[in-house]
Amino acid sequence: MTRFLKAATASRKRRAALAALAGTALTASTFTALQAYAGPTDSGDGGGTVALRIKGGEAHIDPRTLRITARTASGTESVLSAAAAQSLGTPSRVSRHGAASASWSYPGRGLTVSAAARDGRLVVDLHAAKDGSLGWPSAGAAVTGDAKGAAIELPRGEGLRIPVADPFWNSAQGGLTGEEGTDLKDLTMPFWGTTAGGHGVSTLVPTDLGTHLRFRSTGGRLRTAASHDFSRADGTDDYTVAFSLTDGSPVAAAKDYRRYLASKGQLGSLKQKIRENPEVAKLTGAPHAYVWGDGRSAKTVERLKKLGISRMWLGYDADGDPMPKEAVAAAKKAGYLVGPYDSWDNAQDPKSADTSVAKWPDRLWPDGCVHDADGKPAGGFGGRGCYLSSQALADAEPRHHYLADRAKAMTAGGVNSYFLDVDATGELFRDHTPGHPMTQGQDRKNRLERMRGVSGGALTRGRPYVLGSESAGSWANQVIDFSHGSSTPVHDGLWKAERDKKTWGGYWPKGRPGMFFKPATLDKPVAKAMFDPAYRVPLYETVLHDSVVSTDRWELPLYKLPAQKKDRALLAMLYNTPVNLALDGKALDEHGKEIAAMQRFFAGIQQAAGTEAMTDFRTLTADHRVQRTTFGGRGGLQITANFGSRAYHGLPGGCVRATGRGLDGPQRFCPAG
Repeated sequence: MTRFLKAATASRKRRAALAALAGTALTASTFTALQAYAGPTDSGDGGGTVALRIKGGEAHIDPRTLRITARTASGTESVLSAAAAQSLGTPSRVSRHGAASASWSYPGRGLTVSAAARDGRLVVDLHAAKDGSLGWPSAGAAVTGDAKGAAIELPRGEGLRIPVADPFWNSAQGGLTGEEGTDLKDLTMPFWGTTAGGHGVSTLVPTDLGTHLRFRSTGGRLRTAASHDFSRADGTDDYTVAFSLTDGSPVAAAKDYRRYLASKGQLGSLKQKIRENPEVAKLTGAPHAYVWGDGRSAKTVERLKKLGISRMWLGYDADGDPMPKEAVAAAKKAGYLVGPYDSWDNAQDPKSADTSVAKWPDRLWPDGCVHDADGKPAGGFGGRGCYLSSQALADAEPRHHYLADRAKAMTAGGVNSYFLDVDATGELFRDHTPGHPMTQGQDRKNRLERMRGVSGGALTRGRPYVLGSESAGSWANQVIDFSHGSSTPVHDGLWKAERDKKTWGGYWPKGRPGMFFKPATLDKPVAKAMFDPAYRVPLYETVLHDSVVSTDRWELPLYKLPAQKKDRALLAMLYNTPVNLALDGKALDEHGKEIAAMQRFFAGIQQAAGTEAMTDFRTLTADHRVQRTTFGGRGGLQITANFGSRAYHGLPGGCVRATGRGLDGPQRFCPAG
């Protein structure tokens, strides 16, 4: 049960923080002044800068303002952050701890700060003794370098590369410059990159909870502005920001984050997951499809096999009409994965619930609901029922086994896969219910534990299932196997389009709902922001290709958006990721041959590198219409996609080519227009 409407409210302290940021917006002339200011030499006290050597150069921090600059070995200067948006007050004297770290405090703000050169990065740790907000860091490398070439790399879905001077992204149509911005936890990964003139900066925020990121357009150029809410009750009284100098590659920040995850032991491995559960291997080469109506029959499975489709993941909505056992058995016999789409996040009154997955036993409705600070229950999907507290379920599980019983019922048909809606996304709650209080951090821990219980078998009678979730954040990469939605950089205009049921389609007719099967047309700005290849960049795959299999959102199957179909197919093949489909007999009549041809090409590139890391990405033409990815080490798989209309070195426009180790010669696929 996917939630299609995003909450647009903000807490009072969030609005206060944003107002403070808006009140201290940097003008173009201020940018110029900041770039010209080099700061005094390191004096070791509150009146000078603190200099620390990091990989690629030296960082200089001004304790009076938290402004940070860096000079590379080649002499290039970057602004890692402009000054904090609010006055910090007079800092204490700086204490040096050897050559690699220093600390100081802001007594008036109740903040202590330590800065250290750690693992090649500049790491700034802040701790607050009292609640408050801080607008920092901001601007970054977007205020330096060539205005024409400077860009921001943002992990919205798979990833976007946004030229800072691009008129589209500086306008309201681009969807970045609104007043609300985004919670960092709602991005797929907690970092952003800035690049300009062959160099760049990675800004990584491990403490993503309580952190907010905005974009402001000043003088026709975008800049980033982060803020953090310090709250002891919310568990956000610590704030860490790590800066790295990069080589200016559009995926450099992603490579830096991957290195960070690996160093912390937080990077999963599909190869390891396959060793622990061999069924996970069936994800390699498998397109993903949700089946409706006669798509849930053994006959449809047999049609897929006759088309030559060697691998598939088949899912069905848990709507009271599960896939029959004989169809499940046929899918497994064909070598496919098959499983239900379930949700443990929503509860409704069992007497009037509009979906079986929102019905829970005993008094989970209403006692298990999340409650806000005023004691009101948090409205559930689309305002129906309530959001169900993961803490309430965790507390009850040892005695009542609600989750184990749900999983048992959902897998009774013999399935080998399971999809758990929203558990791995950024939708986390602060629960004020006296009986089961919970911070967002605890909510995340609860969800990790119960996802691990499905993929590892603790909640499923010792049997592990190939597990997926919606728009999975990187924090969940070790406990899930696949993610639906993490490939999609959603623009808010999508939610508006989906609310127009007459044009977009709804959940009817039951056997072939228009939401999934009715072709639709996105407004041009929305389509451009989400699917224009010139702005897309594989950040998620650079970090997690060898850990999590990622697809587009489930309500955006490949044939839902005819105008974007070719580019989306090419992007999937370029990134070596599966397409997502909505299937029934009619869909196979219309598209079966092309789906089979695409799967044959996909199976080949997956066999070559489906469990390998993406090691390189680059654009090969000035208009970014020809792009290349590389997987594995030297001599590994290379995939080149031509999104343009002219041939490039023998590759026709609208086609993708794969070469390298693991293939029986060069392979080409050209999706229909």
